Amino acid sequence: MARRAQARLDHRSSDGGATDWGRDAHGAAAVRPDQRLVLASASPRRLDLLAQIGIAPDAIDAADIDEAPLKAELPPRHAARLAAAKAARVAARHPGAFVLAADTVVAVGRRILPKAEDAASARACLALLSGRRHRVYGGVTLIDPAGRARHRLVCSQVVVKRLEAAEIADYLAGGEWHGKAGGYAIQGAAAIFVRAIHGSYSNIVGLPLFETVALLRGAGFRLTRKNENQGEGVS
Repeated sequence: MARRAQARLDHRSSDGGATDWGRDAHGAAAVRPDQRLVLASASPRRLDLLAQIGIAPDAIDAADIDEAPLKAELPPRHAARLAAAKAARVAARHPGAFVLAADTVVAVGRRILPKAEDAASARACLALLSGRRHRVYGGVTLIDPAGRARHRLVCSQVVVKRLEAAEIADYLAGGEWHGKAGGYAIQGAAAIFVRAIHGSYSNIVGLPLFETVALLRGAGFRLTRKNENQGEGVS
């Protein structure tokens, strides 16, 4: 997964990239050392979301930490803790860089739904979500070049229609549930299951853009003029 995400980043960089810090004498994009951004995630969805607002990380380095919930750990705390742990792990490998990390947790009440790794777990998640409201928590941590950490926690609510067994079977056959928290990807075929969304859509996809931009700007990371005024307005 990390290799695929890095390959996509390399391809974008060869095309000029989405973030322009200026040009060197040969016309290549120039990045100031104190403006280097590392994405502590191998998620293609987070990379795509950043590209949507004109930000291309200089490197991708997945943290590879134990993501199992602690005993009696509540969903919002779990999302915040993992985002902070990922950022700290990767920042230790990239001194002097901005390191951005995130974690997405799908929860029904106090219950944290797993990332579906097989059809049975995906089916169980969808059956639980059917006909009810659930929450998606997004933890985001940014560590700046001086080692200071900034955190945000975002909560979105999703209302899923009552799902028929045949609908679940058809969705499972498509395979996009694999590795997705709660067994679904709202930006894909599962969009037709969603009756309503309250809060940040990009948070449900994998990275709350409004809050992420606020963290970057607050830490002194330079956004391009193109995306300085952009934010996420879906509610």
